[in-house]
Amino acid sequence: MTVTIGRREFLVALGSAAAWPLAARAQQARKVPTIGLLGAATATAWSPFVTSFVRRLGELGWVEGRTVGIEYRWADARNERFAEIAAEFVRRKVDIIVTSGTAVAAAKQETSIIPIVFALAVDPIGMGLVSSLARPGGNITGLSLQAPDIAGKRLELLREIVPNLRRLAVMANVANSQVLLEVREVQAAAGTLGLTVVLSEIRRADDIAPAFKMFERGADALYVCSNDPLVHANQVRINTLALAARIPTIYANREHVETAGLMSYGPNVPDLFRRAGDYVDKILRGTKPADMPVEQPTKFDLVINLTTAKVLGLEISPTLLARADEVIE
Repeated sequence: MTVTIGRREFLVALGSAAAWPLAARAQQARKVPTIGLLGAATATAWSPFVTSFVRRLGELGWVEGRTVGIEYRWADARNERFAEIAAEFVRRKVDIIVTSGTAVAAAKQETSIIPIVFALAVDPIGMGLVSSLARPGGNITGLSLQAPDIAGKRLELLREIVPNLRRLAVMANVANSQVLLEVREVQAAAGTLGLTVVLSEIRRADDIAPAFKMFERGADALYVCSNDPLVHANQVRINTLALAARIPTIYANREHVETAGLMSYGPNVPDLFRRAGDYVDKILRGTKPADMPVEQPTKFDLVINLTTAKVLGLEISPTLLARADEVIE
C-alpha cells in the first residue's frame, strides 16, 4: 500500500528532523559536569595547585572544556569573598565545589546538597566539616592537613639551623580558625623543647609591618603560620621584613621559600590537589562524599633556601642539605 504525505506534513516532519541534532547537542552539552573551583588566594598563588589538579583530572579522563567544565573564582585572600563565591556556585548549580581551608566552611553554609571537596583543611572534625575522618557523613570530604607532631618536627629542623634557638616568634592570622589550631600546636611543641613563644597577631596586611616591632625585643627565629590566604598574599612583604631584621623563618609551604623564606617543611600541597582530583572523579562517577574517607598527607617536603641562609650568615650542615627535598640557590 502506498502512503501519501502532504506538503504541510512533509514540512513539519522536515522541521522536526532538523531539530533532532540541535536537541541532541543541547542535551549532550547539559550532561557535561561543571566544577566550581573557589581559590582562597590569588590565581598566581594557586597556579601550581590548579595545574596539578587539572592534570590529574585529565589522567582520569576529564578533559577541561570537553568532558568537564571548570569555573574559577578567586577570593584574593579576602575572607568575605568566600561566601559570595560559594553562593554564586550554588545559584549556577555546579556539580561539585572544590576549595580549601576556611573557604570550605563558607561553602558548607551555602549548600548541604552540592558535593564539596576540600584539597586541604587543618582540622576537618574540629571545624565541623565532617562527622569523622572514616565516614564524613554529609556532602563534604577531602584531604586533611593533620599529621602527627608536624609542628614539633618543624621546630626540630629549625634548631638544626639555629642551634641557639631560645625565643621563638610566631606570626599568625588570628582571624583564621584553622591558624589558631596550628598556633596551639606550635605552643605545645615549643613548651616541650623549652622555647619561649612570642605570638605576633595579624588580621590584615597593615598589621604585618608593626608585628615586626615586637621582634626588636629579641627573637631567634620566626615561625609563620602559612596555611592562610593573608600570609600567601603577603609572603614577599613578610620575607623582606624578616631579612631586614635578620630573622630566620620557617613555613609549611615551599612557595614561601621561593620568595626568600629560609626553610619549609610540610605536606606537598600540589600533591594534595592532585589527590583531590581523584575525589572529584569518584563523585562524578556516582560515589557519595559521605562514603569517602578523609585522607591525610602522604608526601612531605623539606625545602631550604641556601641563598637566604648565606644572607643571614647561617651555616647549613651537609647532613641537613642531603635530607632536603629541594635546595634553592
